[in-house]
Amino acid sequence: MVYRNTVEFSVTADYALFSDILTRTGGEKFSYPIPTYESLKGILHSVYWKPTFVWIVDSVRIVNPVRTVRKGVRPLNYGGGNDLAYCTYLCDVEYQVRAHFEWNENRPELAEDRNEHKHHNIARRMIERGGRRDIYLGTRECHGYVEPCVFDEGKSCYEGEIPYALMLHGITYADEAVCPEDKGKMTVRLWQPVMKNGVIDFIRPEECTIKRCIREMDIKPFGKLQGNFIGAEEFGGGDVIELD
Repeated sequence: MVYRNTVEFSVTADYALFSDILTRTGGEKFSYPIPTYESLKGILHSVYWKPTFVWIVDSVRIVNPVRTVRKGVRPLNYGGGNDLAYCTYLCDVEYQVRAHFEWNENRPELAEDRNEHKHHNIARRMIERGGRRDIYLGTRECHGYVEPCVFDEGKSCYEGEIPYALMLHGITYADEAVCPEDKGKMTVRLWQPVMKNGVIDFIRPEECTIKRCIREMDIKPFGKLQGNFIGAEEFGGGDVIELD
C-alpha cells in the first residue's frame, strides 16, 4: 500500500551483516539472507528522524542475488591478547525500500510538530542527499549509500515464492509501543517472512505474535523544558495534517 507520505529509496553496499541473533553471543556473527525490519528502520533513522513520528517499513525488494563471504575480524579482547573471529557477510547488496511515517501517539507533548508536509519533504530531500548521518547495513563496518528510486523499477534476481524460517523482526521500545502489553517495556519481535518475486511485505510491529519482553523501560521525555527538543513552536501556526 502506498501512503501519501511514502518514501522510496535504494540502498547499496559492498557488504551487509544482519546478524542472526543465535550467533551474536559467540562473537562469530552470521548474517540473515535478507535485511530485517529493524535494520531498514535504522537506515531511515540515519536518513531523517524525529521523536514526533515513527517510521513504518512497508516493503523491501531484493535486487541483487544473495551471496555471502566469510571474513576474519579481530574482536575486542578486554582480557588482553589477540582473538580472531570469522563472520559471514552478505556481499554486493542492493535493496529497494518503501516506507511511511505515522505520528507517535506516545509523544503528545510534541503535537505542535505534527506537520506531515514538512517532515515528508525533509525526508525526501535527505534521501536525495544521501541521509543526515552515515548509512550502515546491520553493523558499523558495512557502510552503504542511499538514493531515490521507484519501487519495483528494474529487474530482480528472484521470481516465485521463497519462505524463510523464524527470524528477527525488530525491537519495540517503550516510546513506540502500541499494544498495551508492550507499554513500559523493551520487547523483541520475531516472524517468518515470505519473499514473493523478490519483494518482502513486512507486517506491522503490533501484528507480530511471537514476542519476548527483555526488560522494563521508561519513556525518555522530550520537549522545550528538557532542552532536547526546541523549535517546534516555529511551526505551530501552520496547518497540521492528519494521516489517512
